[in-house]
Amino acid sequence: MALASNRIDDLDRSIILELQEDARRSYKEIAAKLSVSESTISNRVNRLVRTGILKLEARVDPFKLTNKVAAIVGIKLERRGHMQAVSEISKIPGVSAVYVATGKYDLFIEVMEDTIADLNDFLFHKSRLSRVKNIISTETFILLSTDNKYFKLV
Repeated sequence: MALASNRIDDLDRSIILELQEDARRSYKEIAAKLSVSESTISNRVNRLVRTGILKLEARVDPFKLTNKVAAIVGIKLERRGHMQAVSEISKIPGVSAVYVATGKYDLFIEVMEDTIADLNDFLFHKSRLSRVKNIISTETFILLSTDNKYFKLV
């Protein structure tokens, strides 16, 4: 059955769940567990990657690294201009993700720095974030632990 490129079915979901559990698991092993052919797994994964639904990448647990501080920063913008702000913020070293959101904040960003002093510099002193126009306020949440969130190492 051919699916629209932006949809997933139960088999796609099962494949994604298997890869989330262990992205190094072989297609042969996944195929055996899901009772389909290895080529079906390969074709499905390739389609999911090609359409941007799935991205296979290495991420780190910031709480397992002794020299990292992870934070989420909520950002309020003065006026609508999300895409310009997202583009600028995405290029700042230390930023591993940028999210456009609804609610109290217009954007949320994931930040990972080596020390609290580096996070302070990121927010205020070295003007990395403060160089972005249109930001009227931020609120920073330092993350203490998680058992399921991994960051890009940037």
